[in-house]
Amino acid sequence: MRRGWGTAAALAAALGLAAAPAHAAGIELLGDQALDGRLHELTLRTDALDAPTRVRVLLPAGYDAAPQARYPVLYLLHGGNGTFVDWTLQGGAEAATAGLPLIVVMPDAGRGGWYTDWYAAGINGQRPRWETYHVKQLIPFVDRTFRTRAGRSGRAIAGLSMGGFGAMSYAARHPDRFVAAASWSGAVDTNQPPGIAHALDLIGGLDWGAPGSLFGLRETQEIRWRGHNPWDLAGNLRGLVLSIRTGNGRPGGAFGGGPDALETIVHPMGVALHQRLDGYGIAHVFDDYGPGAHAWAYWNRDLKQDLPAIMAAFGRPAPTRVDYRTIEPEYRVYGWHVRVNRDVSEFSTLARASRAGFVLTGSGDAQVDTPPVYRPGRAVRVRVGDVVQRVRAGTRGRLRISVSLGPSNTIQEYRPGPRTTRRLEVAITPAR
Repeated sequence: MRRGWGTAAALAAALGLAAAPAHAAGIELLGDQALDGRLHELTLRTDALDAPTRVRVLLPAGYDAAPQARYPVLYLLHGGNGTFVDWTLQGGAEAATAGLPLIVVMPDAGRGGWYTDWYAAGINGQRPRWETYHVKQLIPFVDRTFRTRAGRSGRAIAGLSMGGFGAMSYAARHPDRFVAAASWSGAVDTNQPPGIAHALDLIGGLDWGAPGSLFGLRETQEIRWRGHNPWDLAGNLRGLVLSIRTGNGRPGGAFGGGPDALETIVHPMGVALHQRLDGYGIAHVFDDYGPGAHAWAYWNRDLKQDLPAIMAAFGRPAPTRVDYRTIEPEYRVYGWHVRVNRDVSEFSTLARASRAGFVLTGSGDAQVDTPPVYRPGRAVRVRVGDVVQRVRAGTRGRLRISVSLGPSNTIQEYRPGPRTTRRLEVAITPAR
């Protein structure tokens, strides 16, 4: 069965939806094709990429017959040197999800795009912004176009190899977007083994990336590598349902293969992230299944094994306490909005954040807007370090609190030279 709608309005009508804008938030639907009763292939134009891109979408059986039903979404990411068709042509995604009330979205990410906004233009002058496309544009587009359970509690992400990195990196950088994340044979710690950064740059070359295109040269931009690395951001994953599955590349696995150099490389990465999560006391599944290759038979099994936990995760509430570490000077997470005025790239941390206060670590001057959880117009008592002040909630119930973390560092983190950071506790109590 093949069918083309051609416009967003026609697609919406065919799927029983209100018409979605043809072009909104930097993304435009160019065309689509129904490949079978469940599988659709959309062609999109986005200002984050230099050329149109495609995405496959698996709808649940009976989608058209139940126009009032809404469904959670699993974003399923492909690996290096792969494409958006892999999970349906090789990964068995359609059979694995048959009968599940689930929408599966399988976007392209380039053969070596590494699920990031590239730091520099590649050899052909292109500078793709994959993270912007996937997180800021594609997710809202999917929620506008299909009958999803929009919001964190209705959204999960998983992937293999490079896509395992992407799934955990996106989940750690945007934990308020996903309720579950899974990595299968994933490159989830780019700090190891030695020289791995240069190997990843070579994979980026599959998309005409020059050394340093992805995150910058490791020698000068280690902070950017770490700012996207799941191991360094593991504490952000608290509150998500997590799974890490990996083999060790040796012969003798259930589906054959091995010795396998790629699985041998990613295995210690999975072990490292598992140990890091254990150190934070963050619950997760870790399946080190021993002998096994970097191959589709294992990833198909991984998908089938994790689907029950992913389905059970949908609907779980967000954590009541926020811990978030990032290199971004401005960020929004779980309703918190933090802006840090500083001169260089470095990590800053928002910890133990709740309506009772928070701890902020870093350098420079920060402005923190709380979530809208206070009575509009009400004054509250705010203690920033040793200084007590009264702050009145705005019309939307947010507090705006200024926090001085001392003079900004002038040397980028992980570069040689002296650096200092300050940790300030902020307590919020009702004013008398």
